[in-house]
Amino acid sequence: MHFTSEQRLDDGVLERQFILGEIPGTLWTPGSASAAAPVPLILMGHPGGLHMMYPRLVARARHSAAQGFATATIELPGSGDRPRSADAEQARADLRRALRAGEPVDEIVDRLVLPLVDKAVPEWQTTLDALLALPELGGPVGFSGGVIAIGVRLAVVEPRIVAAGLFAGSFVPRVMFDEARQVKIPLHVLLQWDDENNDRQMALDLFDAFGSQEKTLQANLGGHTGVPQFAGEDAARFFARHLS
Repeated sequence: MHFTSEQRLDDGVLERQFILGEIPGTLWTPGSASAAAPVPLILMGHPGGLHMMYPRLVARARHSAAQGFATATIELPGSGDRPRSADAEQARADLRRALRAGEPVDEIVDRLVLPLVDKAVPEWQTTLDALLALPELGGPVGFSGGVIAIGVRLAVVEPRIVAAGLFAGSFVPRVMFDEARQVKIPLHVLLQWDDENNDRQMALDLFDAFGSQEKTLQANLGGHTGVPQFAGEDAARFFARHLS
């Protein structure tokens, strides 16, 4: 892991850009982290485009830092400045067309999401290896937001992640419901009831499939970008319970 830049934000949070192989990312640590014991870490998911998502990501990172948590995020394969996949671009175009026409999308979702999950999850694990080697970071580790299918896979295969806050705002391949049944860690799932980009019934079925003994579904009225502020505060309390 090579840090390419760093800046101290006005609230004392240290923001560092890094590159790990071909993976760009950002790490935020609380202002007191260098002088204190190693802090817990939240892996912060997003739908792609670090530069475009920066205002929302840094706001989430600041809130986590106020709780004493570090946060890190990476660019997804095929997003931002990373090389594009012709197959993924075609699948996105096919998905938009099928949704407009009211046609079935399961096969298209498989073509779009499964290769992304297969590529992104090992990259997250490699990043986690490098992050936990830093003296200022310890455990436990949480995963927050982003493409929900990536969160499902990580919750199954990565034992260092002890809790996950997931956003039911993206399509999930049906074959991944079997993986959801293997998830055992505590979950906090956010659902926007009128999300124009999401299949509400699929989101409810996925929540039902999760095998966790502790799982909470918070559903709020509104579209994809209409998440109320208190929903973020509830998610923060979830992580405070499980990472503090």
